[in-house]
Amino acid sequence: MRDPSVSRYAAGRLSPIRRVADLRRLRDEQFDVLVIGGGVTGAGAALDAASRGLKVALVEARDFAAGTSSRSSKLIHGGLRYLEQLELHLVHEALTERGLLSTRLAPHLVRPVPILVPLPAGNPAARVGRRAYYGLGVAAYDAFAGVFGTGRGMPLHRHLSRDGARHLFPSLRADVLSGAIRYYDGQVDDARLVVDLARTAASLGAAVVTSARVVGFVREAREVVGVRVRDLESPDAPEFEVRARTVVAATGVWSDDMSQMLRDVGVRPGFTVRASKGVHLVVPRSAITGEAGLILRTPTSVLFVIPWGGHWIIGTTDTDWKLDRSHPAASARDIRYLLDQVNTVLDRPLTTDDIEGVYAGLRPLLSGEADSTSKLSREHAVVEPMLGLLLVAGGKYTTYRVMAADVIDRAVRRLGGPERPSRTAELPLLGADGYAAAWRDRQDTARRHGVTTGVIEHLLERYGTLSVHLLAMIKADPSLATPLTGAPEYLAAEVAYAALAEGALHLDDVLTRRTRISIETAHRGAESAAHAAEVMGEALGWDEAVRSREIEHYLARVAAERQSQTMPDDAAADAARLGAPDVRGFAADRGVDLLHVDL
Repeated sequence: MRDPSVSRYAAGRLSPIRRVADLRRLRDEQFDVLVIGGGVTGAGAALDAASRGLKVALVEARDFAAGTSSRSSKLIHGGLRYLEQLELHLVHEALTERGLLSTRLAPHLVRPVPILVPLPAGNPAARVGRRAYYGLGVAAYDAFAGVFGTGRGMPLHRHLSRDGARHLFPSLRADVLSGAIRYYDGQVDDARLVVDLARTAASLGAAVVTSARVVGFVREAREVVGVRVRDLESPDAPEFEVRARTVVAATGVWSDDMSQMLRDVGVRPGFTVRASKGVHLVVPRSAITGEAGLILRTPTSVLFVIPWGGHWIIGTTDTDWKLDRSHPAASARDIRYLLDQVNTVLDRPLTTDDIEGVYAGLRPLLSGEADSTSKLSREHAVVEPMLGLLLVAGGKYTTYRVMAADVIDRAVRRLGGPERPSRTAELPLLGADGYAAAWRDRQDTARRHGVTTGVIEHLLERYGTLSVHLLAMIKADPSLATPLTGAPEYLAAEVAYAALAEGALHLDDVLTRRTRISIETAHRGAESAAHAAEVMGEALGWDEAVRSREIEHYLARVAAERQSQTMPDDAAADAARLGAPDVRGFAADRGVDLLHVDL
């Protein structure tokens, strides 16, 4: 638990000094719960455990949300298609979480986004049947949110005629449309939510360290009592042990590796995780005319077209992936598939020239008998393959809090002692407290600080009430009010804040996850790299050699991704993407042969 004399903000500040202190804690202390993995589930589990008064540590090999949790469709949603599959419990669970996030836990990061369900043209009887069918589904979706959900947070659905649909979305082709149904789901900056989860856990006393790679488990007899860790920011330093009464592995598509580390005692994980690749395209807002998103049926799944500030996000694919898990690559085939699907309903077809950004992520799906990844389970599982080690995997981004509570419930039962129920349903994340009042008073705030209302709105929608700290930084150093070169919607202060308070250690952390410059600009952040490295270097004390190395690494990554996206298939795209070395100095995870196990 944090020192009550220290403010919640100060206790959750992930500064360079805090990282040194937390590394010392990892070496010196024994923890009740050690979480491996800094994605949404791992950060959520660390927060859940810390909020129960447990002594908690979290370690992550790369950066917060560096894997799947920064590469989603940016939606907090109930899963409309799960209704059709009669997975009602999943819809109920997800809509409950959507309500909590949008009204209580993170209203600064989760907000309503309108989405149209286009109704295809056809004969009158078919049109009536489709409208009734889809209308019943969307009505049930609203009913689950309003009757069973906790805190709706979203407006009700509405039926639209063809003219009404095209008024909201003029780019829809009139000849393929008979009308639409508008409903609402939640939109989120997925990577920023993970950072807020980790910082909130830190504010409650958790030791939180990124660039800390687990290379093996520590065992006593047949019980896991800790892990061995390598600090990737000090590659020449020796590995060290971290002791914990319970180890929780929330490692997503790397879950099988955790059990393979214990292969000498024949541990079976209890489930198998398959990786499904999801590719998204980002195009400028001007490429499509519309005031709402779209959800479209495809031959294998569904396709979203979602407004994202001055851009649109189009995705996703759903294909099996067995290659490099650290840096999944989008191929030309993936890009062509998405363009072909979305162009069936647009009056002006999109081309590759319209694309600003491309990103690919891997969903961790619990493997079953289905051949198609789109049919694998989106549910989660918690297993204990060996005494002292808990694995949690599966699920979906929206239900991270349920997954976290389930695995920490198991940990609490194992630890014994007094009952400690989960408190996270009532715990706003850092930046959420007072958000409604801050948004209401944003014009006054702008006048007081001598900036535009647009700047305040931008900061509030990314940092919530923590915006006051960025404004204080700008007041102390007016140069931080300068927009970033090549990305004028972001301020230099955001780069400095990422380094000083949000645990960003490398240029890639800032351009790819603390901001979304890498996918929101046609240059993929290349034109912003030098300016961002200058600001970040000033905050972290980089010399010229380090700045040059950071820029070189980032530009190499951009070049490799661009090349991979011209390749015809997954194998060629993967080979091209692996041409850029990882900035944290270790090879991509291609199997257990790279795991340095010392048991």
